[in-house]
Amino acid sequence: MSEGTLYDKVWDQHAVTTLPNGQTQLFVGLHLVHEVTSPQAFSMLRERELDVAYPDRTHATVDHIVPTADQTRPFRDDSAEEMMAELEQNVRDFDIAFDDPTSGRQGIVHVIGPEQGITQPGMTIVCGDSHTSTHGAFGSLAFGIGTSQIRDVLATGTVAMEKQKVRRIEVTGELGPWVTAKDVILTIIRTLGTDGGVGHVYEYGGPAIESLGMEGRMSICNMSIEGGARAGYVNPDETTYEWLRETDAFEDDPERFEELKPYWESVRSEPDAVYDDVVELDGSAIEPTVTWGTTPGQGIGITEPIPDPADLPEDERETARRAMAHMRVEPGDSMDGYEIDVAFLGSCTNARLADLRAAAEVVEGQTVHPDVRALVVPGSQQVSVAAKAEGLDEVFSEAGFDWRGAGCSMCLGMNEDKLQGDEACASSSNRNFVGRQGSKDGRTVLMSPPMVAAAAISGEVTDVRRLKEAPLP
Repeated sequence: MSEGTLYDKVWDQHAVTTLPNGQTQLFVGLHLVHEVTSPQAFSMLRERELDVAYPDRTHATVDHIVPTADQTRPFRDDSAEEMMAELEQNVRDFDIAFDDPTSGRQGIVHVIGPEQGITQPGMTIVCGDSHTSTHGAFGSLAFGIGTSQIRDVLATGTVAMEKQKVRRIEVTGELGPWVTAKDVILTIIRTLGTDGGVGHVYEYGGPAIESLGMEGRMSICNMSIEGGARAGYVNPDETTYEWLRETDAFEDDPERFEELKPYWESVRSEPDAVYDDVVELDGSAIEPTVTWGTTPGQGIGITEPIPDPADLPEDERETARRAMAHMRVEPGDSMDGYEIDVAFLGSCTNARLADLRAAAEVVEGQTVHPDVRALVVPGSQQVSVAAKAEGLDEVFSEAGFDWRGAGCSMCLGMNEDKLQGDEACASSSNRNFVGRQGSKDGRTVLMSPPMVAAAAISGEVTDVRRLKEAPLP
């Protein structure tokens, strides 16, 4: 078993006891709450006449169902309005901090935690959302949990979990022009498989990871779940600390920052840490990567052909054939030139300021293809304000993108932003499952924000390096 890793240290520091079933009861440092998975948990508390044990360690927002075109209350969708009203009642009754749409701080739960500085190294963080792994970019242990576990955390401030193995993923070399963190994680998932991480957490490291800003690290940790891992993390370093210094939590309180930093430093994996497994990838060999199928693991570099199912492992062949039929592609085809109907810039994977900047660099001076419906959905109200201050909203709007309010939007079919019929979407989100974007016939191609921007302009999946005249490897 692993020893001396950040995972081992933070796990041991937060362990309360070992339960009779062998699981560890972990103390939870931060519990993030949103409107979709929490109502039943709050109802369970009321049935048992229980309070929230640590309301000061609980933080709520609304993201999944909130409309992004018009947030006037009541919402046009009755079920969305009902869920919103229930969350409002719950946070009032239990005295929980809530970033609602009138606060100026509302946004996707995995965007607001990091930008406000409530996500910190060495924490245990849980949320009723699978992509809670995002927060591991700060050197925390962050897990998605189910409704009964949400109840337990609300009532006790603890959660029961089984300890996992630790796989170190070392990404060497230097990333090429227009190659992003999204391309790195799609390559990792393609290489190790969508179930390759089962029973593990992933520690990401190496020169290519360490050179990334916090936004890129969050994108990688966000999609650890798509690779089957229970969580993913990056060891905290000066890049982490510089981000935290500028957040609301520490900008006006430098003394508290200095008090906490030694602890943050102490949780880093030791130089001689023992891992259960180590995988090395050459970052310089990664190119802009897109999916051709209906799982995040069905990806290829933009210059590569779609594989023949016969050449895949036997247990993957039928899934590949079904995916090709759904996506209307054939073995040997290229995704470069695949026609799209929708371009979506958003989601907890890629809707931060750096993501919008990178896409805007591609879009500036261009025009969205006349056959493409293009949306930009900032990950939070604060991201939106910062982007507007730089004029990014004007860049996108002048090109023909629809600039929206903050929310999960078209990442999933739980709000008004959905694919229609068999539309094909170039998406910066994290999942391309059949029906994920609201239509059972819709087709989703995952890619980085610059690649989404290039597709919006061209009307088809396009190598952004060619559009920007960047040198190819």
